[in-house]
Amino acid sequence: MAETSPILLWFRRDLRLSDHPALAAAAATGRPVIPVFLCDEVVETLGAAPKWRLGLGVERFAARLGAIGSRLVLRRGRALDALRALVAETGAGAVWWTRLYDPAARARDEAVKAGLKAGGIDARSFPGHVLHEPWTVLTGQGGCYRVYTPYWRAVRDLDPGEPLPAPARLAAPAGWPDGEDLAAWGLGRAMRRGAAVVARHLNLGEEAARARLEEFLRSRIDRYAELRDFPAAGGTSRLSENLAWGEISVRTCWHAGRRALEQGSAGAETFLKELVWRDFAWHLVYHTPHIIDRNWRAEWDGFPWNEDDRSPEVVAWKRGRTGVAFVDAAMREMYVTGTMHNRARMIVASYLTKNLMTHWRIGRTWFEHCLIDWDPASNAMGWQWTAGSGPDAAPYFRVFNPETQAERFDPEGRYRRAWIAEGQADPPATALSFFDAIPESWRMSPTDPYPAPIVGAAEGRARALAAYESWKR
Repeated sequence: MAETSPILLWFRRDLRLSDHPALAAAAATGRPVIPVFLCDEVVETLGAAPKWRLGLGVERFAARLGAIGSRLVLRRGRALDALRALVAETGAGAVWWTRLYDPAARARDEAVKAGLKAGGIDARSFPGHVLHEPWTVLTGQGGCYRVYTPYWRAVRDLDPGEPLPAPARLAAPAGWPDGEDLAAWGLGRAMRRGAAVVARHLNLGEEAARARLEEFLRSRIDRYAELRDFPAAGGTSRLSENLAWGEISVRTCWHAGRRALEQGSAGAETFLKELVWRDFAWHLVYHTPHIIDRNWRAEWDGFPWNEDDRSPEVVAWKRGRTGVAFVDAAMREMYVTGTMHNRARMIVASYLTKNLMTHWRIGRTWFEHCLIDWDPASNAMGWQWTAGSGPDAAPYFRVFNPETQAERFDPEGRYRRAWIAEGQADPPATALSFFDAIPESWRMSPTDPYPAPIVGAAEGRARALAAYESWKR
């Protein structure tokens, strides 16, 4: 029976048909395949923007499955309970899925695997979320890498395998189990009026992801190393949103970058390094899972960070009203588009953790609420890298000066003007749309005077360094 029974294929952060090892393996068996998405205990904990974006991705992916004669069955509830119910309803002999590596997903998946196997079900996980499984890339001593550059050297010449083609069809079961209504889940409820604004900036689904990659390869990869740090230049791939939800595989991106490198593209190696940086983050999360919510370096537990997320300084930071234009522009970009330029992420993180001496967890949590490309590994590592408490971190005394950063990476002020309306006689639509997205309770208007800095660059740096020296002593 197991050889002919249906396979439940549980989709999570892998909303695609191409280069999907679990899907390809299921299709190759010839057995009926029942694609499933669960609004489970992990999904329920997502912040407002990522949960909303996930719901839209699921809707688009369901249509993609429909185009090849399949469908996506939706269920809500604890993962093990929901899957057991589907097994009972369908007679499925197997439940397969793509691995994830953060602590919450691993705890869920381990419970699911143990519970299903105890009932005689073939519960199996597959690769596909990263280039190399975290346990396959180890130091000469057999441990995990803790510094990026040696990790890059270890993997840059490794072959992750060729991307797999999308199946043309999936065998259908004799009868489909009932599914739930995605709209009834209300995954976008917390977005409120901001959803209509952010929606204009989405790149939704597998086909859009592949088109974005092709456009990047065609027009921007050659100057990627040169322009990627300039937020107004549009020099990045902008694939983080699609990689976060698995609408394109990192292996597909890697091979595209390798081909560009072999063809002499000047920016291709830098692009490949960024893909490996993402892998490195998941490598660290797998081997040192406390990086998600605790200081990676335990000695930082005693540092005198502010941990009050309702303090006036933190509120001003969240609302893009610090009076430091580069910081405020970045925070507003995130609220309007659901993403933020990578250089800007470092600037706002440095300003919060150093100039405002606020714990990185407060910033990480706000990003988790606001980012449509929320990635638990990259964001945790990024925040701890900037704060100085993480692996391979920027030293705490290295404080990004937002004014000199603006002079270097936004010399003409294009980025700041694009996102800050106050003080402009004719502000652009991007800057004005911020006021359409924010809660009315913030009581902000484009005609408000722009504030003076709540903490200036020099003042904040001096305060941070004094605290650092005192803490070291």
